[in-house]
Amino acid sequence: MSPIRLLIADDHPIVRDGFRGMFAAEPGFEVLGAAADGAEAVAMAKALRPDVVLMDLRMPGVGGVEAIRAIAAAGLDTRVLVLTTYGTDTDVRPAIEAGATGYLLKDAAREELVDAVRAAARGEAVLSSAVAARLMNHVRAPQEALSGREIEILTLVADGATNREAAKRLFISEATVKTHLLHVYAKLGVSDRAAAVAAGFRRGLLDLERD
Repeated sequence: MSPIRLLIADDHPIVRDGFRGMFAAEPGFEVLGAAADGAEAVAMAKALRPDVVLMDLRMPGVGGVEAIRAIAAAGLDTRVLVLTTYGTDTDVRPAIEAGATGYLLKDAAREELVDAVRAAARGEAVLSSAVAARLMNHVRAPQEALSGREIEILTLVADGATNREAAKRLFISEATVKTHLLHVYAKLGVSDRAAAVAAGFRRGLLDLERD
């Protein structure tokens, strides 16, 4: 059986070296290389065609989520397994939505990590128990509905209106628009205008057919 060809992406040299040594000593694996940031990870993935990329999320320049998107967009038959110290919803969901096959925290046991990489290479979804619990809690949590005014503002934002323009259209202050937007972000679980608009379309709050 051919070994699992692995690429490691992490901005900390000691982490890269640790994982390289660990998997090099593990039967059934071939470590192709190690990248120090997302851009290098994408370039190496395209050149080396690994079976699995072990991807850190927060790296300088091009981060892990951007790199995952780029690898997916390149059409590579490569699985990306996120391995990070961050297990919050704002980290987990974008990584999975970008195309990550799995998500583990760096406190995972050696055996768990090895098994996870093998599972990822088979195309299986892999989530640490802590991450799975977070996602389940998010799915089960009731989603607070947007008010009519919040939907009006989100619609204007989707049409490209600035806060000032939205305030003029709705005859309210710019500060009030900002406050409503903060409420929209909180209810949709996002942190910026673009993500709010995307979530609005995804949840059917915005009309795809509007002019």
